[in-house]
Amino acid sequence: MKARNKHIIIGSLLILAFLFLAVADMLTGSVEMQFRDVIRFFSGSANGSEYWYDSFRLFRIPRVVTAIFVGAGLSVSGLLMQSLFRNPLAGPYILGISSGASLGVAIAVLGAGAFGVGIMQGGLSELWLVISAATGSFLIMLLVAVIAIRQQDIMTLLVLGVLIGSAVSAIVGLLQYMSQAGELKLYLLWTMGSLRSVSLQDLNYLIPVIGIGILLAWLISGNLNLLLLGEDAARSLGVRIQLTRFVIFVSVSLLAGGITAFCGPIGFIGIAVPHIVRTIFKSSDHRLLIPWSIIAGAGIMLGADVLSNPGGGNTILPINSITALIGIPFVIWLIISKRKSFFQ
Repeated sequence: MKARNKHIIIGSLLILAFLFLAVADMLTGSVEMQFRDVIRFFSGSANGSEYWYDSFRLFRIPRVVTAIFVGAGLSVSGLLMQSLFRNPLAGPYILGISSGASLGVAIAVLGAGAFGVGIMQGGLSELWLVISAATGSFLIMLLVAVIAIRQQDIMTLLVLGVLIGSAVSAIVGLLQYMSQAGELKLYLLWTMGSLRSVSLQDLNYLIPVIGIGILLAWLISGNLNLLLLGEDAARSLGVRIQLTRFVIFVSVSLLAGGITAFCGPIGFIGIAVPHIVRTIFKSSDHRLLIPWSIIAGAGIMLGADVLSNPGGGNTILPINSITALIGIPFVIWLIISKRKSFFQ
């Protein structure tokens, strides 16, 4: 009972912090707004002709919703990878899915530039980037799925994922070398990540993809608990290892691939958040870790978005740089402290 009360207190504080950061992110931007304006908007009493109304509806609401789902999706995918590989440094991009998205964008942008074909004309460049990234992620997911069916050893899969990522990076490096300045700049801007390029229409695709990925993770939460005992022990308790592994791969592919396609690669959230949640709740129960990783990840991503717009002006810092500055110190501490107890 004492542990349950502690969890309730900690959970309540996390929810309050999440709500505070969500409101703070809504108030951040070049157009000045007050807290009462947010209340008026959601209560339906705001006048649609007011100067801040369209900016709030078309830009800030999609940005805040995107931050929430991106933080939640990256955190859950990182939790799945760490549980599957029993490796505290495993992240959502360990299987090369992010690299696949990067390759898709590199081929579309840098490859087109290398052959003298411009894609930045007209209004199709953003949609083309999303399609290219999603296609690259999907192809890598299929490759990993085929390998997973044939390969029983989980550590071999980990090594293969790293090798796939390295091979893709080599191809991207060649395309960068052959590309023109304009296309190279566009690609580099995409690699910095952005929550602000996602529109209301884009959320119609992003939200279902992340929602399905999180639902799949929740459906196998019991199997994830048993996997922590080791695959042999889990198999003896009735867990279908191959099926569970395949569901994990599909879930991570949807989460990491979908997020990377729409927002670019965003690092370190998937590594850091699961450990933060394990530390504060002192639990390895995925039925507890998954929902609180969603809340914590969403809150941290909202905070990162607030920090990416210092002073509320037109200066926008790369979100990937902000998440790296948040996550890297924690990863360093994790390595130094060698916290193996998370998987015991």
